[in-house]
Amino acid sequence: QVQLVESGGGLVQPGGSLTLSCAASGFTFVRYVMSWYRQALGKERELVATIGTPAPYTNYAITNYADSVKGRFTISRDNAKNTVSLQMNSLKPDDTAVYYCNAQNDVHNVFWGQGTQVTVSS
Repeated sequence: QVQLVESGGGLVQPGGSLTLSCAASGFTFVRYVMSWYRQALGKERELVATIGTPAPYTNYAITNYADSVKGRFTISRDNAKNTVSLQMNSLKPDDTAVYYCNAQNDVHNVFWGQGTQVTVSS
């Protein structure tokens, strides 16, 4: 049974930080590109950050970010624990959204988590 379980959301003041985590199970984690998406109220879901599959021996994985979060957010994966994280710094009210964990492989299998709410407000 495939599961993606997000955690770490909450209420934070502008300029603050949060770290989201996603625990994956039920599939071969290292064969999947992992991403974080977000959906603000009344808006379409958008891609926030992606981390590729780890390279052999080095475990290096390519990352990509939406322009709106570059320099503030960092995505990482722990292949031993089957987790992916999103470190979010310098948060802005515009970052308020439900954040979703996503897994996708090269044969178009796609899995989603249930989402975790992030609210940035004073």
